Amino acid sequence: MIWSKEETLSKNSLKALQYARLKEILERVYYLVPFYRKKFDECGITPDTIKSLDDLQKLPFTKKQDLRDNYPYGMFAVPMGEIVRIHSSSGTTGKPTVVGYTQEDMNIWAEVMARAFRMGGVTSSDIMQNSHGYGLFTGGLGFHAAAEKMKVAVIPSSTGFTSRQLLLLKDFGATVLTATPSFALHLAEAAKNEGYDIKKDFRVRAGFFGAEPTSIGMKDEIAKVWGIEYHEIYGMSEIIGPGVACNCNHSRLLHFQEDHFYPEIINPKTFEVLPEGERGELVVTTLTKQALPLVRYRTGDITSITRVPCKCGRTTARIESIAGRSDDMLLIGGVNVFPSQIEHVLSTIDGIALHYQIIAKKKGHLDKLEINVEVDESVMADDVAKLENLKALISKALLNNLYINVEVKLVAPKSIERSEGKAVRVIDERKNSGKI
Repeated sequence: MIWSKEETLSKNSLKALQYARLKEILERVYYLVPFYRKKFDECGITPDTIKSLDDLQKLPFTKKQDLRDNYPYGMFAVPMGEIVRIHSSSGTTGKPTVVGYTQEDMNIWAEVMARAFRMGGVTSSDIMQNSHGYGLFTGGLGFHAAAEKMKVAVIPSSTGFTSRQLLLLKDFGATVLTATPSFALHLAEAAKNEGYDIKKDFRVRAGFFGAEPTSIGMKDEIAKVWGIEYHEIYGMSEIIGPGVACNCNHSRLLHFQEDHFYPEIINPKTFEVLPEGERGELVVTTLTKQALPLVRYRTGDITSITRVPCKCGRTTARIESIAGRSDDMLLIGGVNVFPSQIEHVLSTIDGIALHYQIIAKKKGHLDKLEINVEVDESVMADDVAKLENLKALISKALLNNLYINVEVKLVAPKSIERSEGKAVRVIDERKNSGKI
């Protein structure tokens, strides 16, 4: 099922639409946002300089720090009288990034999210339990508005209150679940502990998950334990929120809503635009946003793009699942390591749970990587020799896949703190060692 005709445009029609919208957005930022006027003037560029989509490469990048430097409303392209919603990041690494929306922006957001839901076969007959957080985080409200647009009944359960979540799932008969992947796994674990039969007591048939880079193994585990179709939602608040991309039932690749968001993949070190199929940093130019239009925004997310047609009939470009963030990548002994790579290895090993924590340290002048991994409850009763064998198996699998030695520590079930939002998977103690 396809929600809108723009998802099936021919290549030429899509390019014509993208270029027309790009010209409009460049006029908007140049004349309405002092930050962009200054940046463009410094590069000797005006909107008229851009004669084609290829000319986009002439424009400077926008970074998250630019939004922080213009905190709170300096990047807005409309007066506050036209703003109907404000979201922001948590600001854990500095000032928060502030995102504003006009009513038209809200309509676009609901539109792209509705497209995503339709990829999973969601209709007005469904009941959706929305376990993403409501508030300044864009997840909960982004999912909610689109579901209402589609006349889907929404249970706004938000995060936390695990036992109540399970009660609502059972009694209200939700057929669609939305959450972060780690919270979905936590819900399944809690359901078993509380005596629920997941396949019999719940009616969930599809799930939409996002906000965390997630390995194929973890996706498969969530789909298996819940008995559902797993749909991955990609987005970030600066671009619009969730709904920028989502996978259909025919592929794990995510359809990118490129009539609203123009994607590029760059080498994060040289900044050159990479050809189709090569992995690099995703850069996005918003083509229709009014309140906070962004030009060549560096997302920090590592992925690749393809324009090979999909069996579902959509003609938009597709990206692979986010492998990680350029700033989350760990450099261990000269080797690039993403948390999702580690997670995928762990997902292939029996006897452990997909609850883990990665700790990067310094030993003298050398990098050292430790991983705390929860064992399955059935394993704790085994003898010491079996636990040592399991630890050796994990270490060997990580070495074979990552080409580095990792110190594995097996920890008791439920000893790693559970997350109701984004899971904290990585602790880089080197940042405080002064030896990076």
